[in-house]
Parts: sequence; C-alpha cells; structure tokens
Amino acid sequence: MRPLNWLETRSEEVFAYILLAPAFLLLAVVAFFPLIRTFQFSLLSDQTATRNPFGGFVGLDNYAALLTGEALLPQQFLDPAFETPLLQQALFVTLAFAILSVLFETLIGFGQALVIDQDFYGRRWVRVAIIIPYAIPIVIQSMIFYLMFNPTVGFAADFMQWLGVFGQNPLADSSDSFVIVLVADIWKTSAFMALLILAGLQSVDRGLYDVARVSGASKWQQFKYITLPLVAPALLVAMLFRTMDAMRIYGLIDATAGCQTVPSMSCLVITALQETRRWATASSVAFLTAIVIGVMVVFYLVGLRDTEADVA
Repeated sequence: MRPLNWLETRSEEVFAYILLAPAFLLLAVVAFFPLIRTFQFSLLSDQTATRNPFGGFVGLDNYAALLTGEALLPQQFLDPAFETPLLQQALFVTLAFAILSVLFETLIGFGQALVIDQDFYGRRWVRVAIIIPYAIPIVIQSMIFYLMFNPTVGFAADFMQWLGVFGQNPLADSSDSFVIVLVADIWKTSAFMALLILAGLQSVDRGLYDVARVSGASKWQQFKYITLPLVAPALLVAMLFRTMDAMRIYGLIDATAGCQTVPSMSCLVITALQETRRWATASSVAFLTAIVIGVMVVFYLVGLRDTEADVA
C-alpha cells in the first residue's frame, strides 16, 4: 500500500510523467537506441574488402568528406544538372521535395477540408473520393505514374511533350522526373492533410461564425480571424507529420523514376548500403538526415507552442 500512498501524494504533473514513463522508455529503446548506434557506426571507416563492413575509428572524417563532396559514393548520383557535391545535391533534392510537396499538399488539403466541412448533398461521396488516393499503396501509385509518363505505353508523356513542358523521355530526365514524383506525392497525400485539417475545422465552435455574420464580417474575415487561428494547431501538426515523411522519401522515387534520376538522402543511404557496401558512409548520411529532420521538428514545435499560446 505504501507505493499507492506515495502516488496519491504526488502532484498531477508528476503523476502524469509517471504514467508516461513506460511510453518514454519504449520510445528510447525503439527510436533513440538505433539512432545512437547509427552515429557510432558513422564514426568508423568503410571496409568493403572484408566481411566486416566497418574499419577503425575515424571520428568526423566521414561527415567532412560528405559535406565537401570528397566521399566515394555511387557515381550514378552525379547528375550534370546539378553542379554541386554529391551530398549537397541529394540534400537539395530532398529539401526541395519536402518544401514543395508540403506546401501544395497543405493548400490543396485545406481547400478540400473546407469543402467537405460544409453541409451539402453527396458530401459522403465527396469524402470517399478525396480519401481514395491516400488508400492506394505506394507501389501501385508509383506504377500508375510510371505507366502514364512512360514514352512507350503512356499517354501523358506525349501530351506533356506536345505542350512543351517535358522532354521526350521525362522518366530519364532529372528535372522532369522530379516534377512527376512531386505531383504523384501531392495527388496521394493531400487527402491526409485534408483529414487532419478537417478534424481541426470540426472542433471550431460554430457559434463564432453566427456572431461574425451578425457583426457583418465577410467570408474572408471569418476565415482570417476565426478559422485560420483556431485551426492553426491542427494545421501545424499535419505539416509536421508530412514534413517528416517527405524528408524520408524513397519508395515513390525508386518505383517511379529511380534513385539514379531523382537522388534523395534516403536513396543515398540505400544505394551506399546495397551497391557499394559503404556502411559507415551510409550511416553518416542517415544520421545527417536525422539531424535535418530534427531541426525541422524543433521549428514546428516552437511554432506550435506559440500558436497554442495565441489561441489560449
């Protein structure tokens, strides 16, 4: 009974941390331990000639080689369209993809959420139509866009070439393939943003809109001063999830255009592991990717805290 008595005397905040302790412990084992091991591996040298893929301790030399473009990584990533070192090229592709995809998915998802939040006939079927792309597996989604833009069997390649947007074989061109992968991701994942934003919209007190209409506020003023501030926390959480996912993009690229055409940080890791067995270098790239994602998460969390403070 003494442990129970001790718990009863704790404050609500301490009691909450005690209840969350098992979850934190599980998170440390599942997430932080592999991350720490990856960092440890990144401090070793590559050793491809023996069964042991790791050599001796080299400290931060792998990171220095990556950031200066001196790392011996797969040559297929060296695309003449980018006159930058290899890691900077992959980092540029990953950041550009994350920023553009999250931006357009947020705008489209917000618009979809505003539509399906209204009460109209057939709203249920509109919701189903919006959700269907998100339910499609990545492999099938990738094959859809691959076949669409394949110059041999697809119709979209000739049409886009006729418009002067793409070249003769868009899946073999880095810039064209980047746009294709970007559109494919936006088409699929806008529904995810719409669902999370819709949850935020439905938590807004409808009485606020009645008061605003009586006061003579326009639709834009209602959106600016009621909808957007109150939905901002849910919006930032949705953007946080999508940014983390977009920074890890691999499967969609590999199945649509190939990592040789659209290199990303995850592509760099997989290729370094599977094709060149440079495990230490791959660990360095993976840990750098985790650092970039962590920095973005911190910015989102700071923005979320400030937004919640403004709403409160």
